Amino acid sequence: MDGDQADPGVDPADAERSRARDGHVDDEFDDDDLPERASEIDDITEALERLAATGGLGEPGGMGASDAGASDAGAGDAGAGDADLTDVDVAALIAERDEYKALAQRIQADFDNYRRRAQAQAQAEADRAAGRLAEALLPVLDAAEAAYLNHPDEVGPLLNQMLTELKRHGLEALDLDGQAFDPEVADAVAHDHGEGGAPVVTEVLRSGYRWKGRTLRPAMVRTSD
Repeated sequence: MDGDQADPGVDPADAERSRARDGHVDDEFDDDDLPERASEIDDITEALERLAATGGLGEPGGMGASDAGASDAGAGDAGAGDADLTDVDVAALIAERDEYKALAQRIQADFDNYRRRAQAQAQAEADRAAGRLAEALLPVLDAAEAAYLNHPDEVGPLLNQMLTELKRHGLEALDLDGQAFDPEVADAVAHDHGEGGAPVVTEVLRSGYRWKGRTLRPAMVRTSD
């Protein structure tokens, strides 16, 4: 069989299209173009390696062109900020800070003083109110003492309980019998002449009381010199 004779099992049209494709491939990849194409591939590869080394491919940790532009813009802004900082008067800022700090300290000290004064005033007012209440009870104590003189066994326990409870809150009976006369805590309503000398309390006619260290009511006493 002749070599040019077509294969009876192959469609002549398909064979023609196959030869056309083979010829096209051969034309596209001509041996004369291979060195030029190899050089182009080498150039592209080298460029890609340089971009990868500088992070230009956008790999993790890298910086693309847009990032590089943003970095340049940020550097420009930082430079402008640094330029603005050179115009700041640091000494004036420190002086202003110290002035505000001193003002805050003075305000804090004034507030602490006010708080202490307010607490002292509140305590003093509470003491005065309790003192007025204790003073209002003094006639009751006088009546209890008078009853005690006549009925000591019956009235004694009640009087002692009242004095103990009031003493716990700040009331204290003045013990002046036999003591040197002190006009700060006693009123002399009677006086007996003796051998002379400093007057001494010889009898307590009405008890005196002290409330939280101050004389609430002076005692009425008889003195003798």
